Amino acid sequence: MASSTGNEKSVNPVLRISQLDALELNKALEQLVWSQFTSCFHGFKPGVLANFEPEVKAFLWLILWRFTIYSKNATVGQAILNIQYKNNLSQTEKYQPLSKHQKLWYLIFTVGGRWLEERCFDLFSNRQLQSSCKIKRYINFGAGLLKFCGLVNFLIFLQKGTFATLTERILGIRSVFCKPQGVRQVGFEYMNRELLWHGFAEFLIYLLPLINAQKLKLKLSSWCLPIAGLSNSENTSADHCKECSLCGEWPTMPHTIGCSHVFCYFCIKSNYLSDMYFTCPKCGSEVHSLQPLKYKIEMTELH
Repeated sequence: MASSTGNEKSVNPVLRISQLDALELNKALEQLVWSQFTSCFHGFKPGVLANFEPEVKAFLWLILWRFTIYSKNATVGQAILNIQYKNNLSQTEKYQPLSKHQKLWYLIFTVGGRWLEERCFDLFSNRQLQSSCKIKRYINFGAGLLKFCGLVNFLIFLQKGTFATLTERILGIRSVFCKPQGVRQVGFEYMNRELLWHGFAEFLIYLLPLINAQKLKLKLSSWCLPIAGLSNSENTSADHCKECSLCGEWPTMPHTIGCSHVFCYFCIKSNYLSDMYFTCPKCGSEVHSLQPLKYKIEMTELH
C-alpha cells in the first residue's frame, strides 16, 4: 500500500510555472554552453564558425541530449526543479520511463528540427530553379503551420497544465515530479527592487521632458559666477562686447537683449526661439528686445 502511494505521488502533475521555468532554464543553459564554446575561438580569424554554425550547434545539443534525456529522462532545467519525463502512452498510472523510440524522436524533433530550420534556406539559396522556389514556399508554409500549432498547444497547456511544448504532445511525454512535491519558496526581495526601480525610471522618463535643462544650467551658472556692478552705459557695453556671453567666442553679428552683455545673433536667436522665457546667463535679465549692437568693434581692440 505504501509503495502504491509513493508511485501515485511520483506521477503528480507539475505546476505550469515549474514547467515554464524548466524551459527557460534549458534556453539559458544552451546560451551558456554556446557562449563558452565560442569563447574558445576568440583568437582565431573572425567568422571561422559562421559557415558551420548550425552543424556545431547541432553537435553540442546532441551531447546535451545524450547526458540528459537519453540517460536521465529529464532535461537540465527539469532536473534542477525535481521534474522528469514520463511515458504518458503507457496504460498504467505508475511511472514509466521514456522508450528508446521516444528519446530518438525527441532528438529528431528538437535538434534536427532546429538544424533544418537554420539550414533549409541555405540549401536552396544558390538555386534559381522554379522547383526550388516552390520548395521555399512549402518550407515557409510548413514553418508557419508549425508556429501556429505551437501557439494552439501553448493555449491548451495554459488551460489544462500538461504538454508545455508541441513535441511533448506529439510524442506523448509528460512532466511529473521525481519526488513528492515540496513547498515552493518564492523570495520577493528581488521583485520589489525591480518594481521600485522600474517605477522610478518611468517617473524620470515622464518628468525629464518637462524640465528645461538649458535654462536650469544657465541659472546655476549665473549663481555660481555672479557679476555685479555693471552699468548700462554704452562704454561698458562696448567693453564687454568682445565675446559672446553664450559661446565665449568673438560675437558674430553682435546683438543685445537690453542688458550690458552681447551675444552672437545665432546664439541668442536659437536660445530665444527654444525658450521664450530665456534670460541672460550673466545677469539674469529677460529678453526685452533683440537689437543689433550699435558700436562697430574692430579687431585691433583685442590687443
